[in-house]
Amino acid sequence: MVKTANPWLRSVLRATKKQQRSVVRAIGSLLAPPKPKRQAKVRPAGVAATVTPLKARAKRSTPAAAKPASPAPAIGKWLASYLPGISERGTLRRMSYWLYLPDKPPADTGLPLIVMLHGCDQTATLFAEGTRMNQLAEAAGYAVLYPQQAVSTHPHRCWKWYDRATQQGGGDVPMIVGIVNKVMASYPIDRSRIYICGISAGAGMANIVALNHPELFAALGLHSGPSFGAGHSTIGALAVMQHGGGARVDGAIEEVLDKRDAFSPLPTILIQGEDDHVVRPINQVQLARQAMLVNRLPADSPEQVKVKLGTRRGHGYHLRDVYRGRKVMLRVARIAELKHAWSGGDERLSYNSGRGPDASRMMLDFFSRHRRAV
Repeated sequence: MVKTANPWLRSVLRATKKQQRSVVRAIGSLLAPPKPKRQAKVRPAGVAATVTPLKARAKRSTPAAAKPASPAPAIGKWLASYLPGISERGTLRRMSYWLYLPDKPPADTGLPLIVMLHGCDQTATLFAEGTRMNQLAEAAGYAVLYPQQAVSTHPHRCWKWYDRATQQGGGDVPMIVGIVNKVMASYPIDRSRIYICGISAGAGMANIVALNHPELFAALGLHSGPSFGAGHSTIGALAVMQHGGGARVDGAIEEVLDKRDAFSPLPTILIQGEDDHVVRPINQVQLARQAMLVNRLPADSPEQVKVKLGTRRGHGYHLRDVYRGRKVMLRVARIAELKHAWSGGDERLSYNSGRGPDASRMMLDFFSRHRRAV
């Protein structure tokens, strides 16, 4: 590298590089959800084979009024593995994943499978612990799959939902689908009952995977997720999170539908906090519009609305169900006072709100109503 002899020019170059680093840090912090005061330590991906069972975690006392009803301990198998692949640059890469198998699977049918995608600055194991989905899956006889984004792909472990190529089915999409296929080939999974969900960037990615592979999933769940089809850059992603997808809301879905002669129904549940300032509620409004288009639900489809008042144990919420015949095709849950966090999760961990309603139960209840024709 040639070193300039001009002192003034050297100082300008140093200032420019410093400013660029500051912009990158600012963008990363905005993409990541806000952290509560108590931050759980992130477990390195390399200790996958020695994950501590969730039931053995130490407990901290919380006020009785704020403590949600805890499901029974997860006593099934907690497995870790990875899928090798090729990166966009043509280099070798791999994606780690964790799989929960219930202790007492259904005797007469295959295992239903829920695919869970974590948010920025989360790991798969912390997402499992915070949402308590494994405990609920144990009681219901479900398997749960947790792919994990690598820090080598994104320094905050964000799924790149805003990337144009990813939205079109590239990027991490083939790796996630490959993991699902690997699990299906290795375990007795009921192929008519495979579901996918996530929070924040994970919700954005779950939406993309389902829209590109609707034949694989029986239903979709998005918690605090961004509108689909816009962004296309890091700065653009921030604009979507704050203001939604704008003029791309309808067009992005039309492009997806035009790729196929027939598009499988994709029943969808959307959960959003009214006080979320990271991914603002306008995104849920637009996601609901997009789900109506995907499922070809006319504007005058029959609806039912339920309003639940808040209590000391849980936030109030507004629930809107949109029907096709007797089946709920779209459920929209707007939760009062909830910020950017998994509703009803383990409040000892980041990105989880201790007060309900319990988003994991809501997801599981909605999924249990849907099967895909195979």
